[in-house]
Parts: sequence; C-alpha cells; structure tokens
Amino acid sequence: MFATLYFSFTKYDLLSPPRWVGLFNYRFMVHDPFFWQSVWNTVWLVVFGVPLQIIFAIAVAMVLTRPKRGVGIYRTIYFIPTMVPVVAATLGFVFMLNPQGPIDHILGLLHLPQPMWFDDPRFSKPGLLLLGFWGVGDTMIIFLAGLLDVPAQLHEAADLEGIGPWQRFRHITLPMISPVIFFALVTGVIDSFQYFTQGFIASGGRMSLGDPQGSLRFYGIWLYQQGFQYFHLGYAAAMAWVLFLVIMVCTLVLIRTSNRWVYYQGGFR
Repeated sequence: MFATLYFSFTKYDLLSPPRWVGLFNYRFMVHDPFFWQSVWNTVWLVVFGVPLQIIFAIAVAMVLTRPKRGVGIYRTIYFIPTMVPVVAATLGFVFMLNPQGPIDHILGLLHLPQPMWFDDPRFSKPGLLLLGFWGVGDTMIIFLAGLLDVPAQLHEAADLEGIGPWQRFRHITLPMISPVIFFALVTGVIDSFQYFTQGFIASGGRMSLGDPQGSLRFYGIWLYQQGFQYFHLGYAAAMAWVLFLVIMVCTLVLIRTSNRWVYYQGGFR
C-alpha cells in the first residue's frame, strides 16, 4: 500500500526508475474524459445494480420459503449459478445476448424489439444487470437464512390482528432481515466499485476496452488499461488510491447511517 501511495506521486512505467511529479497524476485525473466516463459507468452500476439485485434476491428467497415439498431441490437450482466461474458465465451471456443469439431469436418470434445488447451502448449495462440477477444465488441464500430466522410468533400475531401481506412484510419481515440487507448493501457497493471481469469479457477484451462507445469502461477497466496496457503505473496507482478512499467513505457513511434503519433483535447496534 505504501509503495502504491509513493508511486501515485511519480511518473513510473515499470521499466525505468520512478520520477517524482507531485500531484500531477491527480490533477490530470480531473481533466481525463475517460476517467469521468469510467466513474459514471461505475456509479450507474452501484446505484441501479446493487439495489435491484438485493430486491431480486429477497423476492427469490421469499418464494423459496413457501414450498413444502422438494424445497431443497429448488434452492439448489437457484444457488448453482454462483458456482459457475465468472468468466464462463459472462461468455455464456455474451453468446445468449448476441444479436444473432437465442434471446433475440425468441424476441423476434414474438415480434418484440431485438436489442443489440453488448453491441449497443443503451443495452450493454442492462445486459450485465441480467447477468447479475442470474448469479444472485449467494445473496439469496443469506436472505433465505434471514427469512427463516424471523420468529413465527410474530406472523401468527399479525394473522390474529388481521394484518395484510404487505403490511406484514413492511413492518415485520423487513425490520427483522434489515441486518442482512445492510450486509448485502455494504458488500454489494464494495464489489460494484471494483467491477472488472464481467465488463472486460463483455467488451470482448478489445484493445479499446469499454466498447461499445465506452459504455462498458468501468473504473477497474480504465485503471487496468492505464497500468498494464499503457504502463502508466503512477497514474494507475493514483486511481487506485482514489478508489480506495471513495469505497472507504461510502462504507463509513453506510455504517454511520445504519442505526436509523437496521434493527437487531438483541437491541445492540
């Protein structure tokens, strides 16, 4: 860490000795249009991807608490995608969402619009969201455990009071699983800020990583390009430290504000 902090104030290409340039890398970052494009793409993923994946995981977990027979089989089916390597899963989605792939073929048979997906900047990031939904099994398992841990007597009391399903979910289920939501939110934000592999594979690993039209140029990808494609190691180190500070601040904000909406059964926070 201290080495990268030093390199962030230098011009360093890995082949020659680092040369001290002070705050040049940080000043250049402010005027780098690709830097801001990568920030925008990453923030989009954090703002839309993390909440939607949490909502989807909760919905799937609630469905899986209802079956009485074969419930283990259903839970296994939803969890299996998380065991598939990320690269293999992304390649599979690139194939299925190809303009000539099976998904667009089915949409064509139904006379529905056929997006270009990873070849269209309007649909490239939503395509990655679909990949995120498909691999939400690890988060789903955690929510499933949280839902099964909700005391049954609370639901029984709600039934006696004539409380409807929505009010029961809002005033009983959500508060009881709020620690799990908090955990999923913090880890999701941290992972999304470091998003790399899926965007790298979906962009085809092209030299202009981030295609189409830079819509898949996430922060991690631009950092990788600067460090290991253009050998701007000093600039890449500066970007890494900015990423570290942003993740640290966001995590601290989530932790400090959690006492307003996270409920713990024991009363401790």
